[in-house]
Amino acid sequence: MRTELIEAAIRLLEQDGPEALQTRRVAAAAGASTMTVYTHFGGMTGLLDAVAAEAFSRFGAALGAAAFTDDPVADFFVMGRAYREYALANPQRYRLMFGLTAPGAGKPGYVMDLTTETPDDAVGADTFGHAITAAERMIAGGHIRSDPPRQVAARLWALLHGAILLEMAGHFGAEGQSAATVLGPATYDLLVGMGASRERLEQSALEANRRTGKGAG
Repeated sequence: MRTELIEAAIRLLEQDGPEALQTRRVAAAAGASTMTVYTHFGGMTGLLDAVAAEAFSRFGAALGAAAFTDDPVADFFVMGRAYREYALANPQRYRLMFGLTAPGAGKPGYVMDLTTETPDDAVGADTFGHAITAAERMIAGGHIRSDPPRQVAARLWALLHGAILLEMAGHFGAEGQSAATVLGPATYDLLVGMGASRERLEQSALEANRRTGKGAG
């Protein structure tokens, strides 16, 4: 029943937005009583935490799906595309994960601090770990300067997150345009600023294109 309640909440969230995440509606969608929500989660706050945890778990699985190669920059580009695709395919879920549309007042309890070490069981910690690993591998390969990997990962995450939220809101024009005209070039600029060779970045991007079957950007 716990799993069914989480799945029902995710379905309602994607179909009708965060306003649909009400105890009675979620319970009804799962074929349960409202008391079941309190029994398993202590109320809607606990259920929202569980929904965010499940969403982050699926997000992390998407980011970690590609195998590592001997080109960590291409691997990062592949992961970045998986990030963007997940967010655009699940916009309501993505916003909830980052506390942007959580029902109720105040910041949700599952928002983690990307700049400091977080407990392994913190919601989203495993998912952000994929970004840290990508940063570590690019640093170890000599592609970018050796800043603290967590800080590098936070910078890259912030770039992806900000650009994708603007794309979701329609500020970058035609669908898919931002990858080629904003997000891609901005990622190049950030990595070049950290010591990467633009020529090598372009080679890695071509490899990422080949692996994902995508066009440039």
